[in-house]
Amino acid sequence: MDELDLRLLERQADICKALGNVKRLQIVYLLRSGEMNAGDIATALDTTPANASQHLHAMKQAGILDSQRQGSNILYRLADPSVLEACGMIRMVLREQLKREQSILHNTISLSESELRR
Repeated sequence: MDELDLRLLERQADICKALGNVKRLQIVYLLRSGEMNAGDIATALDTTPANASQHLHAMKQAGILDSQRQGSNILYRLADPSVLEACGMIRMVLREQLKREQSILHNTISLSESELRR
């Protein structure tokens, strides 16, 4: 791998680390419809403004969010809508994994029940 590939992998790891929290993923989905201020985000997440601010700061540091001041409020938005697409792709992978796990579980239960009938 060349230097650029390594730097890209490091940035990818930073973004994945920043998204590795349920509250932060909720923030991504909250912001899909547009900008919100930290207070509204905290309310939607049922958390404290201080906790929401910590998550928002980490996501901004990772380049996931942008912000702008509007009067006394700071409005947050997704820096790039592609983040939503990436999260959506991960959800599709997870759905397929769950389907396979459910299928395996169903087959295992069916086999166990047929053995009991013998």
